[in-house]
Amino acid sequence: MSSPGYTQVPPDSLKSPHLSTFAQAQASPLPTHNVSYRNGAGSPPPHLSVLHALTSRPLRISAWGLAIVSLLVVAAHFPSSSTSGSRRLGLGSYASLGAWKSSTAGSRKLESNEALMDPTFTVDEKTGLRMPPDVYAAALNPYKRANAAMVSLVRNSELGAMQESMRHIEERFNRKFGTDLSALRWVFMNEEPFTEEFKSGVLGMTRSEVHFAQIPPEHWSYPSWVNQTYAAEERQKMVDENVIYGGSESYRHMCRFNSGFFFKQKVLEPFDYYWRVEPGIAYSCDLDYDPFLFMQANNKKYGFTIALYEYERTIQTLWSTVREFVGLHPEYVAQNNAVDFLVDNHQGIDGRYNLCHFWSNFEIGDMRFLRSQAYQDFFEHLDQTGNFFYERWGDAPVHSIAAALFLPADEIHFFGDIAYTHNPYTHCPIEDSLYTSGKCNCDRQRNFDYDGYSCYNRWKVLFG
Repeated sequence: MSSPGYTQVPPDSLKSPHLSTFAQAQASPLPTHNVSYRNGAGSPPPHLSVLHALTSRPLRISAWGLAIVSLLVVAAHFPSSSTSGSRRLGLGSYASLGAWKSSTAGSRKLESNEALMDPTFTVDEKTGLRMPPDVYAAALNPYKRANAAMVSLVRNSELGAMQESMRHIEERFNRKFGTDLSALRWVFMNEEPFTEEFKSGVLGMTRSEVHFAQIPPEHWSYPSWVNQTYAAEERQKMVDENVIYGGSESYRHMCRFNSGFFFKQKVLEPFDYYWRVEPGIAYSCDLDYDPFLFMQANNKKYGFTIALYEYERTIQTLWSTVREFVGLHPEYVAQNNAVDFLVDNHQGIDGRYNLCHFWSNFEIGDMRFLRSQAYQDFFEHLDQTGNFFYERWGDAPVHSIAAALFLPADEIHFFGDIAYTHNPYTHCPIEDSLYTSGKCNCDRQRNFDYDGYSCYNRWKVLFG
């Protein structure tokens, strides 16, 4: 069912030209799909008044008090033109630079942005990167959103673990960015139909719009050129050698799907950016800015939190296949790429792969990169070998190698301030201020960054 638009008008006492999220929320055009809302499948959420939406939180604020606070917050984002030497880029100066327009060139139009203002950015003094504004309450977030979705490949049996992941995402991030149409959508995909129990279970965890999609059989099956008898024999060899997931067919289908097909799903066609969310993960620090706006403003295409070594037994011929592809298509290799992250001693593509990769169970990325001709040709070349099934090629090294070769290194970003756990590894931010301000409760003793099995230090030395 397509998403209907609806209008929500605040009481007169709260009307402000800068609180445009309350003026009118217009749904983005989305494909006809299984679309459900928090209050039930196929029906829009109830029209909550502004006061109801705000006072549903523990902190109760009067209408007049909220209006005053709102105006103060907005004023803080629009410093006087007489301010000299300020590093804040106000709306007027930022727009005059054309930076927002250039950073959104080629993006799909997000209709719900029409009623919102352009975000103001501050320049980080350490990195020189433009930072989106911190947002502490959905009601005071008048900034336009990037066209993005939370994306999860999940089974019905993983409902409990998925709810736990959603609880972390919603509490640490998504609820700050609005309700229903103004918050980020959730997209759930499964090779089997979702049960009503699963649907109602995840709908109860979010105020956002939720989409469910079943993966078409051609994206979760053996292609015609794969010898399934030989594939079974190779799986058994891995079982005998105690290789993790060595005997699993479904794991191989998952890796192939995430490598070459997830971003082609019809349910994701309207979106530019994705945040991959696995069942059973945890986030232990607040995220008060929009990472998608950060990606957009700084022309980042791929973001990670953990980097580590791959099991060599599972990708024995991957690097030779990559080198073969680069020989056929040298035009796809980016200038100033990150090949040195993959190969030791600056040997380039001719060197031996050191097995470093970004752990893709967390990734924030631009699907326009994955939909590019370079990546499409790359995946097709890999897929024709059959080694997603004969070996056990994972989507993590596939995504990592593609990003490192076909993107400039400065378009890949380490999200050091996102505290993330996927057993058995944890990334914790190192800045003390995040812990003294109450934003973080990450156990820094568990930080994997400088573990001997981590590749993060290699990235840091090479690219900062």
